[in-house]
Amino acid sequence: MSTEAPLGALDGVRIIDLTQMLAGPFCTMLLADQGAEVVKVEPLDGDHTRIIGPYHADDKLKAFGGYFASVNRNKKSIAIDLKKPEGRDLVIRLCKDADAVVENSRAGVMERLGLSYETLRESNPKLVYATIRGFGDRRTGASPYADWPAYDVVSQAFGGVMAITGPDKHTPMKVGPGIGDLMPATMCAVGLVSAIFRAHKTGKGQFVDVGMVDAILSMCERIVHQHAYTGGVPVPEGNHHPLLCPFGMFPAKDGFITIAAHADAHWPILCRLIGRPELGTDPRLATVQDRRANQDEIIAAVSAFTSQRTKQELLVHFGGQVPFSPVNDVRDVFADPHFAARDMVVRVPHPGLDIETAIAGVAIKMTETPGRVRHRAPLLGEHTDEYLGSIGCAAGDIARLRADKIVV
Repeated sequence: MSTEAPLGALDGVRIIDLTQMLAGPFCTMLLADQGAEVVKVEPLDGDHTRIIGPYHADDKLKAFGGYFASVNRNKKSIAIDLKKPEGRDLVIRLCKDADAVVENSRAGVMERLGLSYETLRESNPKLVYATIRGFGDRRTGASPYADWPAYDVVSQAFGGVMAITGPDKHTPMKVGPGIGDLMPATMCAVGLVSAIFRAHKTGKGQFVDVGMVDAILSMCERIVHQHAYTGGVPVPEGNHHPLLCPFGMFPAKDGFITIAAHADAHWPILCRLIGRPELGTDPRLATVQDRRANQDEIIAAVSAFTSQRTKQELLVHFGGQVPFSPVNDVRDVFADPHFAARDMVVRVPHPGLDIETAIAGVAIKMTETPGRVRHRAPLLGEHTDEYLGSIGCAAGDIARLRADKIVV
């Protein structure tokens, strides 16, 4: 971790972050990783993920756990009671010089607090105001469910991904990572950068709205065209592909591996590698459609070979010749040289620990302005004095605000 040059591509961009939990913080984390100044405005008791954990066994402070540390790195923290008029006014003043504000409250919450898009843009016409809600915002399309709360599992179910995920056609299943939060977060980050770019050219901000269920449906684009073009209703396909073969998971001696050798270029190579070269010239298996029609035979042939070897043996045998991967658990990830070479497991200090711990690195790589983890997640209100000072609050004013429990 470092504050040294080179600066990120978003250096000079200031984001006021009013989000909590996962979707909003992941969105602003993506921007902070690329150099944006993200000011995380928390309630006086902090973002609720501070207390979720997991905590390191040696953590003497327990100011926050791994969840908060992971998605709030590179941010500054200021704690304000938004329900008090003076707290509201502080946020309005912070937003006057900001490029964007992001929130993921339920519909109507910011309006009741006096912090709506319409209010904030009065003093800053260039402001980009972004929201992540379960079913979107009425400003861009009034869903009948606009007032409903939503979390990851809700958006996964409503947006369609659970209906095509699972071990068999009768068993829908939640995807492991919180993609119902992470996908809308990523789309919102793209929307924010796009709107900020336009605002810098035109002087005019705008409202950016991402519905969590919309983002999941967008990610599941395949089900839309499958239904539109064929009338079919896709169902869970287990660990193989509904249209391509071999394309999926196969057993190994000590776990599982994946192979995607469905293409004409890779199919005969795979047949040679599994000791079945005759399958590569079999006219019954000549095309992508033929191989999908004979999926059971192909899966059995590949499995017979892979099940007799370890994941590491198969990596040496298949790696670089056909699209292949072992099914890695996190211990494999920590040990693999790829993730070390790509700085994808990053060591960070943690308040209350005498040792560094690890979080996931920055996946977006740039040559001239590389994104990176510059500093750990903040303590609650760690930067309150700094940012209140930047909007003209004297030390005495800040002390009074703290005594009146308007800020921490």
